[in-house]
Amino acid sequence: MSRPKRLPDADIDAWLSAHPGWARVADGLERGWKVADFGAALAFAVRLGVVAEGKDHHPDLEIGWGRAKVRWTTHDAGGVTSLDLELAERTEAIAAEGGAR
Repeated sequence: MSRPKRLPDADIDAWLSAHPGWARVADGLERGWKVADFGAALAFAVRLGVVAEGKDHHPDLEIGWGRAKVRWTTHDAGGVTSLDLELAERTEAIAAEGGAR
């Protein structure tokens, strides 16, 4: 599967302005959520992992009691691609379904 190309900064900035909570950190996009407890954080990570595996594109995940953080980037493109934006939006949906805030 060929990977998308890195997006121009203007496209990423426009996406960020429409998706509060996300931030550009180095060459990727990050967002954290508060969740009910460790079980909720783990469930979030598993649901996201299934989606990521299906797309063969994997985020950096950090979970702990009551928190989950995700970072999307396409390393071989050197930054954020359309696939990262698509999966960040899927991440938002998964978080909302699980009651994250």
